Amino acid sequence: MTYSAEMALALTLLIPLIAAPLILICRSQTNIREAVTLIAAILLLVNVANLVVTVAGGARPTLLLGTFAGEFDVSLTLEPLGAIFMAIASSLWLLNSLFAIGYMRGNNEKNQTRFYVFVAIAISAAMGIAAAGNLITLFIFYEALTLSTFPLVTHKGDAKAKRGGTIYALILMGTSLALFLPAIVGTHVIAGTTEFRVGGVFPEGTSLLATSVLLFLFAFGIGKAALMPVHPWLPNAMVAPTPVSALLHAVAVVKAGVFSILKIVIFTFGPAVTAATPMSTILSWVAAISIVVASLIALRQDNLKARLAYSTVSQLSYVTLGAMLAAPAALVGAGLQIVMHAWGKITLFMCAGAIYTVAHRTNISSFNGLGRSMPWVFGAFLVGSLSIIGIPPMGGSWPKYFLMVGAIDSGKAILLAALIMSSILNVIYLTPIAIRGFLKPPDNPEKDTEIRAIAKAHPWVIIPPVITAMGALILFFFAGPISDFLIPVLPLDSF
Repeated sequence: MTYSAEMALALTLLIPLIAAPLILICRSQTNIREAVTLIAAILLLVNVANLVVTVAGGARPTLLLGTFAGEFDVSLTLEPLGAIFMAIASSLWLLNSLFAIGYMRGNNEKNQTRFYVFVAIAISAAMGIAAAGNLITLFIFYEALTLSTFPLVTHKGDAKAKRGGTIYALILMGTSLALFLPAIVGTHVIAGTTEFRVGGVFPEGTSLLATSVLLFLFAFGIGKAALMPVHPWLPNAMVAPTPVSALLHAVAVVKAGVFSILKIVIFTFGPAVTAATPMSTILSWVAAISIVVASLIALRQDNLKARLAYSTVSQLSYVTLGAMLAAPAALVGAGLQIVMHAWGKITLFMCAGAIYTVAHRTNISSFNGLGRSMPWVFGAFLVGSLSIIGIPPMGGSWPKYFLMVGAIDSGKAILLAALIMSSILNVIYLTPIAIRGFLKPPDNPEKDTEIRAIAKAHPWVIIPPVITAMGALILFFFAGPISDFLIPVLPLDSF
């Protein structure tokens, strides 16, 4: 059997799925168990890299997984936007796996095998979302991602974890079944298909009322995008161990949400139809309000993970805003935000996990002088923060630039105010963390030596965030190639 693009597409699902039972089998041999995780992550990354090259060459690998009810296909088709999401999830799975080894061992976490098993299953679901060839396939893998991450959110098994997991499941399953699924049915009734096509599927003359209702259902039915007011699942999911927060709630889960919205705008509605639909204006304002309000809430959080969670709610709304503006620059900005935010935010979450593992501190008010004992961690946090803020030469500066241009091009320049206010609030709630760590005197100077010694004993919670921080910087210089890679999915002649 020869290695083909179609086989590579199948392997994106199979590699993590095969790894899951192997991890379970090796549960009594921890080193082997974790080696299986790392080998699977490496194999997946290599396989995805090959697919990215294939897609860059103009190919669109397609794979039929099955058919039901005689006419509904479950199929995969990889295009540039999906290839980018695959590349993010696969590369950061590897780095987060290294971090998870240090974190889970360093904190003597229970149920470590279960953790690695469900992370692998969740990664497979994320790959299916990335390559979904139609709305039905997207929905199936979207639900699989929710179900596979529920045990990760409730990992600790205490009352707080169970409550957080209940909110997580109720919101995500409730919105998808009550809103997302009816939107898919409505699309099939009106357009006669659920396939993804460049430029959209709705026939000319489709009523604006119909497209407005469907756009509303999709925007709030895809709860993983965390658009207010369906966002509470995300801060409540922070009861999970930090590696879960870092990968699944800074990358795979939340990015699956905004990726799905962006993909549906481009391939189901089409940018031209989206821009002409009155609901897009309403939703762009909802996104803008979410950007500012979530930032204000983040400002009030002393717990670091809680602050980062509300920051994520704000930053995700950048993608929704770009999708609803639907101008070419805004859509490119939304795509870039998926990439840049992933690398910046996973850095911040891993730094939070490193601080907890080494110093057992979770509240920002207790970080005085801690940067002197953990300079690499707080340095990485500063770099990740600058990227989230959008200060050049950090990767996060490009999405804001393109979104601002898109707001002007779409005739909604007033929404620039939300992006500007967000940047100011990002500065206020992120930079003081590193400043407190480096410049304020420590509360307990006698513990500095002990903390330094512990940090040296836990390199795998320190090295990964340093690497991802470097990635957030390096990506600044690759915004052009990423934008060019995305151009084929934008029907520019329709504008």
